[in-house]
Amino acid sequence: MSSNETLSMAIGTYGCTAAIKDGSIPVAGVNIKQVEVSPIIAAFRRMVRDLEFDICELAPTTYVIAKAAGVPITALPIFLSRRFHHSGFEVREDAGIDDPKDLEGKTVGVRAYSVTTGVWTRGILMNEYGVDNDRINWVVDDEEHVTSLKLPANVSHAPAGKSLAGMMASGEIQAGFASRAGIGRTGAPTAGWEAANQELPRYRELFEKAGELEAAWYRKTGVYPVHGCIVVRDDVLRRYPSLAGSLYEAFEAAKQDWLAKLEAGTPDVLDRTKYADIVRFVGRDPLPNGLAANRATIQTLVDYAWQQKLIPRRLPIEELFLDVNKAHAA
Repeated sequence: MSSNETLSMAIGTYGCTAAIKDGSIPVAGVNIKQVEVSPIIAAFRRMVRDLEFDICELAPTTYVIAKAAGVPITALPIFLSRRFHHSGFEVREDAGIDDPKDLEGKTVGVRAYSVTTGVWTRGILMNEYGVDNDRINWVVDDEEHVTSLKLPANVSHAPAGKSLAGMMASGEIQAGFASRAGIGRTGAPTAGWEAANQELPRYRELFEKAGELEAAWYRKTGVYPVHGCIVVRDDVLRRYPSLAGSLYEAFEAAKQDWLAKLEAGTPDVLDRTKYADIVRFVGRDPLPNGLAANRATIQTLVDYAWQQKLIPRRLPIEELFLDVNKAHAA
């Protein structure tokens, strides 16, 4: 690659990306123009719909759906955020939901059906607790990133003028996701659903001691849910065959820089508290990159997406993710 080439990149600002975004760790052989998009979710839509960026962060489920639909992008096994999914799913106290199977026949809210948080949680409910997802009435109040996606028959849009937060508060839906995946929390409802100054009721987490369940599930399965990956336009990868390896090396170096600061106790490091509990059972590196370390996780996400009727077939891992070691050697 010529050092004069400039490629656009849209990624979120995290501890593991800070050194990429401030330019202290460059991408070998290319200049990077950082494009700030806030919230970063807006970049996801612009990438899968218009291929607006050369390099972009993308929600992994959005990527799998887009790839299955023929969008000409390819992911690198670089993962920018992760978390587990027994926590963050809330139920109304009066809904008669005492265990996961009680969700069958109920109406449940999620921002968009293909949002990665929803896919991971539904997969756990289905595969670990025997929940029949087809018997849950899912309500969404946002558009799917990949516009060609056909939603399953048990998914409907919230009525005009209604939000998931309001429907949860009124009892029209009985369960939903906290934070940006769903209903919002008391005092900090998610923008777009309810006015920021409106008080919403608190709800009960479906899973008590969710942290313990998450650690046990990880030890049992080896699956560590991913939430952000790096994708590159296919035409860019064809023009610059060494780019994938250069990106991998840069992002790995930026992550190691972040980990070193965490271990040194450097103050004000981004995401310090986010992974504090997780590293106790996943190990020192809470954001492992590469195919070898992530095959079980990637395969599980593909299986979940297929089970939930988001993709027409189980795409092979090699079709989804570029083997950066081979690409770098080419």
